[in-house]
Order: sequence, then C-alpha cells, then structure tokens
Amino acid sequence: MKKLFGAVLITLISAQIASAQEKINWLTFEEAAAKTAENPKMVFVDVYTDWCGWCKKMDKDTFSDPKVIAYINENFYAVKMNAENTKRSFDFRGKQYTEATMAKAMRVNSYPNFIIMDPLMENITQYPGYREPNPFLNGLSGIVNKFSK
Repeated sequence: MKKLFGAVLITLISAQIASAQEKINWLTFEEAAAKTAENPKMVFVDVYTDWCGWCKKMDKDTFSDPKVIAYINENFYAVKMNAENTKRSFDFRGKQYTEATMAKAMRVNSYPNFIIMDPLMENITQYPGYREPNPFLNGLSGIVNKFSK
C-alpha cells in the first residue's frame, strides 16, 4: 500500500510540475520592466502582428514546445508585443509608448522578430524570423551565453 501511495504521489507531483510549464509566462512590457527591476533577468520580447502567418506558426510550433517553454521561462521575462497595437499605452523611462511605437523605437521591421534585452532593459540584439524549436533554442542559448558573461 505504501508503494502504491508513493507512486501516486510521485505521479501527481510530476503532473503538477509539467502543468506549471505548459506555456510561456507572457507579460506586458511594463510588467517585465517592473519584474526585472525587482529581480534582474534578461527580457525576451516577441514582436508580432495579427496578420503574420509565420508569427502564428511560431506560436503553434515553437512556443508550444516543452523545451522552449522551459528555457524561456527559466532565463527570461517574456513579453508579447503587437507591433500594430496603438490602443494600449504605457510609460517606460519617462516616455509614453504604445506597443506600435515601442516596436518602432526598437527598430523592428520584420515579423516575427525577437528582441533580447539585458536586465537593465537595454536592447542587446534582434533575433528575427521563424525557427523550429531546436534551431531556435540553439540560437537563443548562444545569445544568452554571449551576453550573460
């Protein structure tokens, strides 16, 4: 009976850990800025548009991959930013932005595009274009290794 209880307990704990990593913990830009001010961490910004087919494919294929989810959640505060959203505004470093004006300030010209920021919220690099999970992770981990020294 004890072995059965132990096996059930381990299964439940494993399921809970897996469900905690079911998706990327997407934040707004200002939420990520607040979090990194409290607990410094790199910021990953997914800049997309509603009409972008490759953006949708990235969400469906790459951002749903368990290894990608775990890596991004562990190493970054992740932000989803619609490059055409002019309705929601926020303050960053004393200036007002919309998601569209922030994407423009970040010099994003193609989609999908990923902006990597250091814990001080300074842009490190852009990582543009659709990628399947393994190539995406390889490139992203290379960026993290290069800039977290």
